[in-house]
Amino acid sequence: MAALTRRAALTAAGLLPLAAACAGDETPGREPMPTDDDRPTSGTLPRATRLSYGDDASQWVDRYDADGTSRGTVVVIHGGFWQASYGADLGVSLAVDLSARGWTALNVEYRRVGNGGGFPETFDDIHAAINLAEGDGPVITLGHSAGGHLATWAAARQRFDQWAGGVLVTHVLSQAGVIDLTSAYEQDLGGGAVESLMESDPKDPSYDLADPMRQVPLDVPVWCLHAPDDVNVPITQSQDYVRAATEAGATAELVEVTGGHFGLINPGTDAWQAVVGLLETIDS
Repeated sequence: MAALTRRAALTAAGLLPLAAACAGDETPGREPMPTDDDRPTSGTLPRATRLSYGDDASQWVDRYDADGTSRGTVVVIHGGFWQASYGADLGVSLAVDLSARGWTALNVEYRRVGNGGGFPETFDDIHAAINLAEGDGPVITLGHSAGGHLATWAAARQRFDQWAGGVLVTHVLSQAGVIDLTSAYEQDLGGGAVESLMESDPKDPSYDLADPMRQVPLDVPVWCLHAPDDVNVPITQSQDYVRAATEAGATAELVEVTGGHFGLINPGTDAWQAVVGLLETIDS
């Protein structure tokens, strides 16, 4: 069967209107959201199982079961500078592709700034969503942009009392992640997105709980995939994190890709193939 288009996949998932709304980011100085609704997805669209982890309309996960025996779970965390105007439709094509490759994929929605999210609510939601992972095998967090921040943070979350217990993250793949909140605040990335998320500046103790850069070294490997020409989130976010992590004795690697900020969330790109290649190195 021919591969489904992105439009067909989103229509089947009931998410096309939200995708259209997310495509209109024309902020000067930033790469706009992709407007190509015909990006291919891999294989036939599987049926997703909707799982709720709270009473809010944004507290849900769509589980895409693996094609065959599951190799493990990949938790897909979408970006959008933690803003309510961006949603989990951004992760649908990735989850579809991953399930076709033998992974159980959890496409996560969560409360964002503007619909009840922020610190700590957004973090509470990511913790609860990851705890829905079941079965054997690794549990890998895969996040883009702000989702890369949350994916990396999730591997350290159980150090803190309010997120103790639950499912352990075994590997992290950060796709153009905002993983140094302090420098992102200072650089005004996303037009004040960090300040909107945290409702404070980096002097506040809450940053110790929320900023992946302050949580190195992690006990699990981290791959930071980033394009040098990314104008939304500079590659220095990943470069500085990997440098700090390796100096602290952690396993962390910078993987340079092509395709700007959004190539990493398009299954038809070389950047996505780099993600797939790293997943192939993880033992189930």
